[in-house]
Amino acid sequence: MDAIVTELAAAPDVVDHPVRVGIADDHESVRLGIKAACENAGFNVIFAAATVRELVDGIGGREVDVIVLDLSLGDGSLVTDNVHLARSTGASVLVHSIADRVALVREALAAGAAGVIPKSSPTTTVMAAVASVARGDVLNNLEWATAIDADRDFAKAQLGRRERDVLHLYASGLPLKMVAMQLGIAHSTAREYLDRIRVKYVEVGRPAPTKVDLLRRAVEDGILPGLDPDGGDGRG
Repeated sequence: MDAIVTELAAAPDVVDHPVRVGIADDHESVRLGIKAACENAGFNVIFAAATVRELVDGIGGREVDVIVLDLSLGDGSLVTDNVHLARSTGASVLVHSIADRVALVREALAAGAAGVIPKSSPTTTVMAAVASVARGDVLNNLEWATAIDADRDFAKAQLGRRERDVLHLYASGLPLKMVAMQLGIAHSTAREYLDRIRVKYVEVGRPAPTKVDLLRRAVEDGILPGLDPDGGDGRG
């Protein structure tokens, strides 16, 4: 399935500069292919490398919007470490890997990757995913849903009914003030619920410090609809 379904999290529709991309893949042919595709799409490839450490060193503090990351690199590095190191540049992380590495995809998403796109995807689909992640969208596609559903140990935060209501509305895009108004509670009370939600996700090893992270958690835990097998987004 090539369709990409994204959920906006109060992000702008466009960026005001060419998308800045970093690439980490230990296969030179893949690096060159992604680099060429990015350049053809009008993106600016800042650096490409065989390891995340080499990539971060090569970026040298320059701003990057998206890092396209292969899951299994030849230096023996760990997925979680690579995602954290890549995100330390300020970039969002788009996993680009073969589709059957479900456990590694799950690990990357738990570490904060914005989404996953299979290496079997057409180049146009990969570039669309890069653009979506650069805008700040959560890339919610079938590969992501499969990685979550296949892991029976993926811990759900035990949220109360009101906490789920707050998360549903807030992650859907409403400002917290509007969430409070819609639920008939004080803004400070809504803030307390939101803080409590974040604490609970930290306790199960799935921190959600940003609104995009909360959107991801809400989809993962079934509080917001994800992608159905027929290509819809779960809404009528």
